[in-house]
Order: sequence, then structure tokens, then C-alpha cells
Amino acid sequence: MVHIQKFVNRNQRTLKKTVSYYFMHISIAMLVAYFVTGNIWMALTLSLLEPTIQAVAFFFHEKVWDKKPPKEAAV
Repeated sequence: MVHIQKFVNRNQRTLKKTVSYYFMHISIAMLVAYFVTGNIWMALTLSLLEPTIQAVAFFFHEKVWDKKPPKEAAV
């Protein structure tokens, strides 16, 4: 449990950003899936599956970018 708490504390900003992105993505995915399928249950299923995988990928994508040092602006 201590490891999880340390992980959350170390990654708090990225985790909050990931959760925010997740809910935004679910909303958009559900609307698109509903307009394509016309079926609310299929839209709900698709909107939960794909954004969940994307949110996990987004978290690790952010972690990689956080490790990359920013380039200095050319003067």
C-alpha cells in the first residue's frame, strides 16, 4: 500500500491530467459511437473500452515526455 501511495504522490499532476482526459474522451467517444451505430448500449460499450486503453497509454506517454528535457529557445 505504501508503494501505491508513493506512486500517487509522485505522479499526482499526471494522474489528475489523465483522469480529466479520460472523462473528456469517454464523452466524445460515446457521442461519436452513438451517431455511428444508433445504439446507446453499443455506444456505451465502445466509449468505455477504447478511452480506457487510451488513458493508460496517455499516462505513460506523459511520463516519457516528462523525462525529456525541454530545448532552450534560440536567441
